[in-house]
Amino acid sequence: MERPDFFTFKNGEKVKLPFSKQEYDGRVEKIRSVMSENNLDMIILTSMHNIAYYTGFIYCSFGRPYACVITNNKISTISANIDASQPWRRSHCDNVIYTDWKRDNFLKAIVSIIGRDDPPKNIGVENDHITIDIREKIGSIFMFSVFSDISKDLMKLRMIKSKEEIEIIKNGARIADIGGEEIVKNIKEGASELEIAISGRDKMEREIAKTYPDAEYMDTWVWFQSGINTDGAHNPKTNRKLKKGDILSLNTFPMISGYYTALERTLFLETVDDDSLKAWEANVKVHKRGLELIKPGIKCSDICNELNELFSELGYLQYRTFGYGHSFGVLSHFYGRETGLELREDIDTVLEENMVISMEPMILIPEGKSGAGGYREHDILIIGKNGAENITKFPFGPEHNIIKG
Repeated sequence: MERPDFFTFKNGEKVKLPFSKQEYDGRVEKIRSVMSENNLDMIILTSMHNIAYYTGFIYCSFGRPYACVITNNKISTISANIDASQPWRRSHCDNVIYTDWKRDNFLKAIVSIIGRDDPPKNIGVENDHITIDIREKIGSIFMFSVFSDISKDLMKLRMIKSKEEIEIIKNGARIADIGGEEIVKNIKEGASELEIAISGRDKMEREIAKTYPDAEYMDTWVWFQSGINTDGAHNPKTNRKLKKGDILSLNTFPMISGYYTALERTLFLETVDDDSLKAWEANVKVHKRGLELIKPGIKCSDICNELNELFSELGYLQYRTFGYGHSFGVLSHFYGRETGLELREDIDTVLEENMVISMEPMILIPEGKSGAGGYREHDILIIGKNGAENITKFPFGPEHNIIKG
């Protein structure tokens, strides 16, 4: 039996994708403009976020390479045979499947899309994602091609959201709030971080399925931390049991077709001591000021610098741990990040209409000091023509979030 190196397989019918055909066509048109501006004959996407953004397909690598090849007249995903026809059903474009029978059939699948007669002179790749191994192998089959990094160009395109993207992000923020409400219902002394987190995650996944019945469901998660575990914003949940007086960090993250949203809140169980209350109120004050500053025409670094001054006046700047906010869109703890749109000292991007960004100040007071713990609040804002819309509705601050278990 002769087994193929690659093949096409259209099993079933194309399914409803998170965005319309017009949306995907518009995105492909814009990436082809990047090709034209950079004199590129072909782009090879390798990241989960860009492949999802341009095709609708979110791959599960499991150690195998995936790609999307875009030329001036073709667009096709390249997937492993283990996924069968799901990548074809879940994308608006063509798909080529490579097999495991021989080494580097992935590369042969790339060649099959463009042919051998007219090899591309200039190829765009994602330098911030492509592995050295894959980059060298692709270079070995296109020996006379010049490779250019297009990751920053594509990031800039993703930073401005369409109406359809904003609709998904708004639903995500709404569902994040629902998850937060469910978590609060389950907070009590003796309950574990794990069990409380499960309640919020399950609530959100069911609401996502209700809102998007034709979607695939994956990667929605909750980080619910308590006590010393609040010191890191991305600390996983544990089996620690809650105690009266604990500082708590509620973090809900619904994932809708690759689009991440977030709700993050500081809470206390039953009671809060004076030093903790002072630190919490300081972080809330910075959060409120940050929400006021987010608007079109302001520079990211200017927001950061003003909030640094406020933290300094309040006496907590030395406890600040990371940037004040970041862009939202095709993003997850596994992939993505539009680093050109972050509220940091070294980012001079000017906020524009249809950008989506968070405000999320955090301070960490180490164990052994009065008021020890990690304090953070997190809201998502959509930049409009004249201001910004806060789409996070869950309340923040001591008047709302001292939880009586």
